[in-house]
Amino acid sequence: MGGLLLFAGFRKRNRRFSTGGLLLFSTVAVSGLAADLLKIIFGRARPKLLLQQGIYGFDVFGWHVEHAWTSFPSGHSATALSAALTLSLLFPRFKLAFIAAGVLIAASRIVLCQHYLSDIVAGSVLGGVTAVLLYQRYFRTALDETATI
Repeated sequence: MGGLLLFAGFRKRNRRFSTGGLLLFSTVAVSGLAADLLKIIFGRARPKLLLQQGIYGFDVFGWHVEHAWTSFPSGHSATALSAALTLSLLFPRFKLAFIAAGVLIAASRIVLCQHYLSDIVAGSVLGGVTAVLLYQRYFRTALDETATI
């Protein structure tokens, strides 16, 4: 939502911020929607099912929408890493802080017993790939042109 506000707020005053806001919104939205779709397709049991009922694994194409069966990939990790990489592209000076925050959010999903390590790795890769692909394909030229403005 913050990216969309940047886009709307700076659309006429600062093209770089505006385009950057649209990139941020796009990467978070696309990675989040992709993660949600993959969760339903893969249907992986969350760690709490393993701990409470001994249920572990995937039910691919079981079309589960229940929270207990939507572990893979981690949506929080996808969102955190897509936002972190996008912000790193826009503000390279703070790259280390953005990446550290994204990794910390992803790791918190294991600590909170919401995901397995493979869930957060897959979500992080999904978020990273989304950010890089959208930047390369749709935003690189626009951001490079506005860098001198």
